[in-house]
Amino acid sequence: MSVETALNHVMKKYKTNCPFKIAEEIGIQVIFEDLGKTLGYYHKNYRIKLIHINESASENKKKFICAHELGHALLHPDANTPFLKSHTFYSTDKIEIEANRFAIGLLFASDYTYDQVLLKEAVHEYGIPRSLIHERLQPQKI
Repeated sequence: MSVETALNHVMKKYKTNCPFKIAEEIGIQVIFEDLGKTLGYYHKNYRIKLIHINESASENKKKFICAHELGHALLHPDANTPFLKSHTFYSTDKIEIEANRFAIGLLFASDYTYDQVLLKEAVHEYGIPRSLIHERLQPQKI
């Protein structure tokens, strides 16, 4: 499933761009916990889907982290990126870029007004490449 298809599907079905509401509707548990330097991660244990978010992150970062991890849940439900990064030579760059594009598309959705992230916040607070943001703001062929 493409990033654009996933975005269109969840926003149309759940009529929101709030990552926390979408996760709840889908049945993904969101857990806030002390993750040290890790911002968050998604994993599936048997049939239970979980998004872990660092409790010490700012509220805006928590929204972005949830949206990013929701992207993993929808686009890469069986990929274990922490394992791939630490135990293999498999590049997770494509997976991470797709999750970032999903998060940006969700939080910048023009049809919804849920506390949208400002461009400045996305670039400076989250370290999102400016090129990804400009790409997302261009008209998409769907």
